[in-house]
Amino acid sequence: MTSAIRVTGTLAAIAFAALLSACSQPAPPPPPPPAPAVSLSPKLIEQAAAYRYYMARVSAITPDFADGEAIAKGVATGAAYEPKQLQRGATAYAAVIALQDPAFVAGVRTYAVNLDQRREVVAAILKDPAYVVGIAGSASAAGLVKTALGNEGQQLYDAGKAVKQSAYDIQKQKWSKSDVLNRDLRLSQAKTLSATPVVGDLAETARLQQAVLGGSTLGLTAEPAAPPYSPIVVRGMAVAALAALGEGGDANVDTLMAVMAEPNVAFCMNMAKLNLYQCLAVSKPHYEDVFCLGQHIMMDTGRCVIKASGNTEPFEAKFIPKIKVADGSAPYKVTPAKTPAKADTKKR
Repeated sequence: MTSAIRVTGTLAAIAFAALLSACSQPAPPPPPPPAPAVSLSPKLIEQAAAYRYYMARVSAITPDFADGEAIAKGVATGAAYEPKQLQRGATAYAAVIALQDPAFVAGVRTYAVNLDQRREVVAAILKDPAYVVGIAGSASAAGLVKTALGNEGQQLYDAGKAVKQSAYDIQKQKWSKSDVLNRDLRLSQAKTLSATPVVGDLAETARLQQAVLGGSTLGLTAEPAAPPYSPIVVRGMAVAALAALGEGGDANVDTLMAVMAEPNVAFCMNMAKLNLYQCLAVSKPHYEDVFCLGQHIMMDTGRCVIKASGNTEPFEAKFIPKIKVADGSAPYKVTPAKTPAKADTKKR
């Protein structure tokens, strides 16, 4: 019995020693927090949807005008964008597109697990959006953005080219030579529409939202694109990277808006507007309004979007006017006058 008591005491001592040893060891560190989910502010998605809404509506304008009312409707439809908003919308859409590239998202997400590393990468992107070019998968994401934006810009440009050509074709129809009624009102309406934000289609907004969350895809395909990239492509990928790092929500919307700002493309679109106003201010017959629509609303804006994508801008030969001579013979091209030679100022 004494032996049993000794064994029991020994076991108890061993258990107590083990308990003391366990208490003396530091507690294991808590598991790292999970990586934040991909998030993009609904305000940015609405900007992207507004851009898509405008581009789809205006690219659908066809040159088969039958009366002045149809022309006025086309001008009103095409004039309805604010340059800075359209530029931001293109950039926001670029971000949505970049989030469609699995390789790019995976490359960004490798920095999302460690909190310190995530903060470091976020700070680097905010300091210089071009930081994203060094992230794995950036070439394939850039290819998607460049192709999608470039195709949309080219589609708008080509549609505008057809509309512009119709300005010459419809001159054979008597009604097209009549003066536009309420010309001043038409110009002021274009200016008002140019300062009014566009609201996107609800269905398109929902579709883009699902694409960001991974619930669906936009069905885009493209070959990877090598750098350098245009500022819009870079800024779009930067916003996408911030979203993939969990920093794209409403709490950071002001910062994201600053990242999306790109003055050169906004300036290009603003110049298209100014050229439109000048065109409408001097145009009188209906066919001249068609020219304003095709050239300055559609072609000029499409060229700005192509420029934003980083693709080669379309070549447009300059128009050389022809003038008939007084005796009614064949027209001839206007030849620019030669610069006169400088006078000899040497003292004689």
